[in-house]
Amino acid sequence: MSSPTFDATERWRLILGRAADAEGAVALRGRAAGMDAVLELLYDAERRGGLGRSSPRLHRWLGDIRRYFPTPVVQLLQRDALERLGLMQLLMEPELLEAVEPDVHLAATLLSLQQAMPEQTRHTARLVVQRVAAELERRLGQSLREAVERVMRRSGRSRRPRPRDIDWHRTIYRNLRYYRPEQQTVIAQRRYGFARRGKALRHVILAIDQSGSMADSLVYAAVFGAVLASVRSLRTSLFVFDTKVADLSDRLHDPVEVLFGAQLGGGTDIAQALAYAETLVQAPQETIAVLISDLCEGGPAVEMLKKAHALQRWGVRLIVLLALSDEGAPAYDRQNAAALAALDVPVFACTPHHFPELMAAAIARQDLRHWRGGY
Repeated sequence: MSSPTFDATERWRLILGRAADAEGAVALRGRAAGMDAVLELLYDAERRGGLGRSSPRLHRWLGDIRRYFPTPVVQLLQRDALERLGLMQLLMEPELLEAVEPDVHLAATLLSLQQAMPEQTRHTARLVVQRVAAELERRLGQSLREAVERVMRRSGRSRRPRPRDIDWHRTIYRNLRYYRPEQQTVIAQRRYGFARRGKALRHVILAIDQSGSMADSLVYAAVFGAVLASVRSLRTSLFVFDTKVADLSDRLHDPVEVLFGAQLGGGTDIAQALAYAETLVQAPQETIAVLISDLCEGGPAVEMLKKAHALQRWGVRLIVLLALSDEGAPAYDRQNAAALAALDVPVFACTPHHFPELMAAAIARQDLRHWRGGY
């Protein structure tokens, strides 16, 4: 959607609202007048009554903001409507929910409220979350799959491959100097291929804090978990936790199933989560455990640190992501983060667009302690 052209006076009038121009000195017309009307309903709600609880009026407003504003602004206005006006019927009435522009924040809100929804609305909410997950996988899934498969091919190469595991493209390229013109062929002095083809070379464990503050991270992690599970040379496990652990690995075929298997909210027991991760490990040197948490531990921090140290000492590659979202630097427990970093556990926040790069670096066993792919 192209941005409309307004002069400076019109822009300030739109920003400040009708109250700043009580005498009507600035006459807004056409598109500017329409934009002003929908903004006034939201941001002058306390003074003028706003959208109220009239579903037809709210439905029209949802359509109007999509007509006047690009998608990122629409999503922002929707979130402001929920926060400023308490429009919970937006999440409880299917006909309104269908009019909403889906985004990660809305998906996270729907997931946190799923138990309070009527059955009919829960079905509509599931469709909205499904749209969000499909869009995330379309935008981010291929880059993650390609990054992981590329580094797996590199780590799984062999110079004495079995015939069915020969990488013919690389073998021919590396032996071109042995080309025999008289025979019109390349003599392969050395063969290149893949070791243990078809077997899991790495095990990725995603441990996701399902406290309310981690809702956006959960949405991204579920999609990434499903993508990783589709890579044949990886074994992927995923579980969510608060004060209990719920293993959702058997749902990784569908990220929506993972998301609706989570119960956002509740306390946090990271030590217990790390203890459960330990039970999943079969080959420590080939295991990467990614803990996604703001580290606001509900129990004794010393127990969490003991479990983290035990995993590290065992040979597991432990990584802590303080957030997996686009929201900027997150809030987190700095003392716990510093204590984990002192154990040589990489601790940082990561944007979704950098997650493929992170996983590739982890699989390649690169030093991540000073990784700068996050915020």
